[in-house]
Amino acid sequence: MQLLIRSAHIVDAASPFDGQVRDILVENGLIRQIGDGISADANVRLIEADNLHVSSGWVDMRVSTQDPGYEHKEDLTSVCRAAAAGGFTDIAVLPNTQPVVDAKGTLGYVQRMGEGQPVSVHVIAAVTKKAAGEDFTEMLDLHHGGAVAFSDGNHPLQNPDLLLKTLQYLQPVDGLLMNRPEETLLTKFGQMHEGIQSTLLGLKGIPALAEELMIERDLRLLDYVMSEERTDSKSETFVPGTTPPVLHFSTISTARSVELIRQAKARGNRVSCDVAAHQLVFDDSALAGFDTNLKVNPPFRSPGDVAALWAGLVDGTIDAIVSDHTPQDAESKNLEFDQAEFGITGLETVFTSTITHNRALSLPQLIDKLTTRPRHILRLPALSIAEGQPASLTLFDPTGTWTYDRTHSKSKNSPFLGQTFTGRVIGTMHRGQFTPTV
Repeated sequence: MQLLIRSAHIVDAASPFDGQVRDILVENGLIRQIGDGISADANVRLIEADNLHVSSGWVDMRVSTQDPGYEHKEDLTSVCRAAAAGGFTDIAVLPNTQPVVDAKGTLGYVQRMGEGQPVSVHVIAAVTKKAAGEDFTEMLDLHHGGAVAFSDGNHPLQNPDLLLKTLQYLQPVDGLLMNRPEETLLTKFGQMHEGIQSTLLGLKGIPALAEELMIERDLRLLDYVMSEERTDSKSETFVPGTTPPVLHFSTISTARSVELIRQAKARGNRVSCDVAAHQLVFDDSALAGFDTNLKVNPPFRSPGDVAALWAGLVDGTIDAIVSDHTPQDAESKNLEFDQAEFGITGLETVFTSTITHNRALSLPQLIDKLTTRPRHILRLPALSIAEGQPASLTLFDPTGTWTYDRTHSKSKNSPFLGQTFTGRVIGTMHRGQFTPTV
């Protein structure tokens, strides 16, 4: 297949054409030519649009597929369609399925189901069997089987000995441990952020302390592991942006969390973190109407926390923006607020919701959070928009407007449905296939 992208603004710090407007000719999955006025044969598919921008393909580091086991909420085909509609060419999927991705058989199933999809599916395998936080999985087997990282996904690792030994166990293979920071004994029965709003609404709060304590604990354990590593003369000094992290915090949400990770990075710790796009849009006051589509974990925090998350993105403390895509069927959401399940379907709105509500994040910085940084953290091959390179591309218009009036997901638990946004995805080019958003 030949594809000619006409007059595109290139947004890619790794490309020699970064910041320039050029034509891009793609043939058989490779970028064949970049230049001005490239001639097109009659067989070439031509892509033109007002204010057309192109970057390397976007990567979402945190997606719940619900497949296998909960295919009535989402399956791997529908989640990949939603991901492509949101501009993603790669997604990393959590292990919280039924059965849990804790053995090579389930890992292989997800990998096989991901073949031929418009996005690449990268599997995060469980740290413990059934993600129950008790017995280790065969992590080395799973690593050699293609798992890109290890996490119990929606279940935070509560046992400090398990987390410590996992960090030590993954060192020889340069593996990545991902943990969602939450001290669950402090959040039991919690419904929303603990604060003035939870008191006014009469809902049990989820304290910021529960997240911050876990981050402090995990960073202390990482310090301990790194102190052991430093005794080895061959150990590597951590260089942010060069050396991959070994511990990643998923979906941080508080100002104190941002500061703790900022300090850890300044000390040279091999740590990274991400934030869910919806955490950048809403604060806890949004729950006044008891809309269960706004019930998420971690919960929407205070306006001060939201401001700190934006500041963390701008100064580089927060490495990536994720969807935390969590499909829930109507039976799980059409309930009283305290009975409803947590989660938002976010794959289709990560870019558009972030850019619509942007607070001082430049376009190159935003694209970096969706491309270079997540690829680096997950140890995926680096990409650049250059001749001879694989054509894994996202095409978008950062100023175009559109209305999110339908979804490719099987589930409809998005608070954004029906809203009009700035920032429009035009399509993706991946695996030799162009997938338009319409």
